[in-house]
Amino acid sequence: MRLIPAIDLRGGRCVRLFQGRFDAETVYADDPASVLDAYVSQGARLVHVVDLDGARDGAQANRAAIERLAARGPAALQVGGGVRSRDAFELLLQLGARRVVVGSAAVTWPDEVASWIALRGPEAVVLALDVRVGAEGLPRLTTHGWQQQTEASLWETVAWFAARGLRHVLCTDVARDGALSGPNLDLYAEAQRRFPGIEWQASGGVRDAGDLHALRATGVAAVISGRALLEGRIRPEELEPFLPDA
Repeated sequence: MRLIPAIDLRGGRCVRLFQGRFDAETVYADDPASVLDAYVSQGARLVHVVDLDGARDGAQANRAAIERLAARGPAALQVGGGVRSRDAFELLLQLGARRVVVGSAAVTWPDEVASWIALRGPEAVVLALDVRVGAEGLPRLTTHGWQQQTEASLWETVAWFAARGLRHVLCTDVARDGALSGPNLDLYAEAQRRFPGIEWQASGGVRDAGDLHALRATGVAAVISGRALLEGRIRPEELEPFLPDA
């Protein structure tokens, strides 16, 4: 299992939101390049970047910052936030992203997003499927920066896209994101059991190295972590098993 550090951009700065709330923001760095450099120094070779302004408003407001990060190297970027058209998808590839993370559009316009996978190949697309787990235990998707709840289930959506070539899924339990409450291990174990051919990326709730080991035991391919790394909650030597060049 690979650890993919996260950089969330808002207004060109590196921030974290609590459960996606824009009124619950913590600023970690005015210059996100300094955060990227720190991740690279620890051994990261793939970094997850989210344009939070884009996720909320549907416009790539942080494109200049994304382009600078992509050009900085040596880490590759998977970038998302507000990718709701083919033009926005192609723009991020042109800015230097290795993979483009697509969220709300996959739920709203699935046929269109499936055409992007067919056009660019499965390595160019990561579906970001954000869920809230209901009382009945079914993970249902949220969209538009977690502001809109849908009735669509995670399992039905992944099955539909898997039949059309999908390989990478980033799944976030939004109730856990930024809360340092521990990842939803049952969700990821079930995801891996149902779809072993998908490269699952877990996100939300990572507190410490113990959570990383527990996630690896579920069989997921990768884990996204932001706040725990930004706050130094995991020691460098504890990260080494999960970073390819540590």
